[in-house]
Amino acid sequence: MSLGFNRLYEFGQWQLDPQKLQLSRDGDSVPLPPKAAEILSVMLARGGETVSKDELMQSVWPNAYVEESNLTQNIFLLRKALGETAQHSSFIITIPGKGYRLAAEVRQVPRGEATPAAESAIDIPVAVEQPATSAPRWPAVRRFSWLLVPGLALIGLAGAVVLRRQHAPQTYPQSQAATERVMLAVLPFENLTGDAAQEYFSDGMTEEMTAQLGNLDPRHLGVISRTSVMHYKNSQEPLDQIGRELGVQYVLEGSVRRDADKVRITAQLIQMKDQSHIWARQYDRELSSTLKLQSEIAQDIASEIQYALGANNFSFNAEPQPSTTSYEAYDLYLKGRYFWNKRSGAGFEQAIRYFQQAIDKDPGYARAYAGLADCYVLLPAFSGMPPAEPMKKARAAATKALELDEGLAEAHTSLALIHENYDWDWAAAEKEYLRAIQLDPNYAIAYQWYGEYLTWRGRFEEALRVSSRARELDPLSLSIAADHGMIYYYSRQYDRAATELNAVLDMDPNFPRAHSRLSEIYVARGQSAQAIADIERCKPLFGMARYWPAMAYTLGRSGDTAGATHALEELERLNRRQPVDPATMAWAYAGIRDKDHTLLWLSKAYTQRSNAMTALKAEPGYDFLRSDARFQDLTRRVGLADSAADK
Repeated sequence: MSLGFNRLYEFGQWQLDPQKLQLSRDGDSVPLPPKAAEILSVMLARGGETVSKDELMQSVWPNAYVEESNLTQNIFLLRKALGETAQHSSFIITIPGKGYRLAAEVRQVPRGEATPAAESAIDIPVAVEQPATSAPRWPAVRRFSWLLVPGLALIGLAGAVVLRRQHAPQTYPQSQAATERVMLAVLPFENLTGDAAQEYFSDGMTEEMTAQLGNLDPRHLGVISRTSVMHYKNSQEPLDQIGRELGVQYVLEGSVRRDADKVRITAQLIQMKDQSHIWARQYDRELSSTLKLQSEIAQDIASEIQYALGANNFSFNAEPQPSTTSYEAYDLYLKGRYFWNKRSGAGFEQAIRYFQQAIDKDPGYARAYAGLADCYVLLPAFSGMPPAEPMKKARAAATKALELDEGLAEAHTSLALIHENYDWDWAAAEKEYLRAIQLDPNYAIAYQWYGEYLTWRGRFEEALRVSSRARELDPLSLSIAADHGMIYYYSRQYDRAATELNAVLDMDPNFPRAHSRLSEIYVARGQSAQAIADIERCKPLFGMARYWPAMAYTLGRSGDTAGATHALEELERLNRRQPVDPATMAWAYAGIRDKDHTLLWLSKAYTQRSNAMTALKAEPGYDFLRSDARFQDLTRRVGLADSAADK
């Protein structure tokens, strides 16, 4: 169907870009699943006319059999995004027995005349926020529909692709300004060995190619992060849907086969506009030459993209040199990254062993040290251990990595988190985050963690812009999407926060990070019964060390003093058997507004350098303490007293 890609639709305070399937309100992007956005496009194109259910289904799901419940569900999500309720519907009117009608004056706006979004006030490239509700699907198996043979030549071009335009920052160095960028995704390389133990190698190839391509010319070529593309591993989703969900113009597909001393890598570059095969090639090499081969493939792809666009303004970097000459060290590094990406205490411990073995093979391997730092800096949050020893090791590893290679964005990002969570040296942390972003503008984790940093500082508008950049680079990351919703929570925009976090739970109903904040949002909105029900439902996910503090806080805020007291007694009993984070104890007492006990436990958390102290300034649950001189002193000692930079 034709969605009028050369124009935008405006209705009330809302705007829809049918090309990007992007909904926004007053310049701020609003998460919306692609199919819901297509439904809205059809209704906008028809103005105030009634559109039948059959017509909507034929337009949005052409040549496919789908049940009417799909339409109903997407209408529901659309209404939720527009802020409508069953009792009040100001835009979408149901016409019984017929279909739906849009009750709004629609204005068609040429693309160049669209109302501009708010400009960024920070020194980084700012991108349009991606929908958070495009839920990934994981069918049983995804099979390549192509077979590469030696000598397969360039297959053909289909013209220029649509370029994604970014909002250019006002003060960021010109060399990093986002002007016109092609977006590309490296889909998971298929492991053709038949040996599941070799998955680390094919996954590592995916990650390495993502990094290689992302560093070629970040100003003109954006590459989707590993987290999002791995959702499509062993998936059968059609390429056009993948391209739409990830917001890319190109995808790279590939496969890996290795034996004792040989490796065969096949790869093809596909243009999403018409799914034409731009380039395809097979590489047969000695296993020891894999590191140089990745750079070779990246340069080949870069040249083909530049040729396809007819672009002369690309300035691809010179071919990067491998950071180790030892294939054994590199192979161990890939195994380390494989386990690091599991994001678990056990996974980090296994990754640490592999990174250390890589260092033993090559003491000058900077990326292996960066991997160690990445493990240790996250270990306290995932294992519950006190932060002192892991942070000491993280600092040593990050410092060593930067001594060997100052240009490693990962090491700068880990060092920034150490300064933020443990040192509470906010100026040093921000300096490291900005350096990481400058070095690798495609590193989504740097944007995600910097967005958290800005939240703790109370710089919420900047935090949302930075978080939106992380979402563009990693659109299917549940962690990034949940953090985005939490920024709204900390800025006291509870309704918007609930919308964002519910969108995450639509994708994964058991994602703990979303549940933990959603119950607090319910409390803030006076919906204690919903908060208690959510906590009870998530008890298996939380564990007792999180369940009892959540119950104590919620029951206390609801006025159930007896219930809160019981929860506090259970938590104190648990703490005597197995000490919990003092900040967790403080949170439990905050529910009954017990200032003395809350501040007592916060002081203990300060002594233990709990990373929960970073939220003191932003956390709504501590608003009742703001006028207390003891709390003000604690906030000052953590470095979160108001400063000119935070105003």
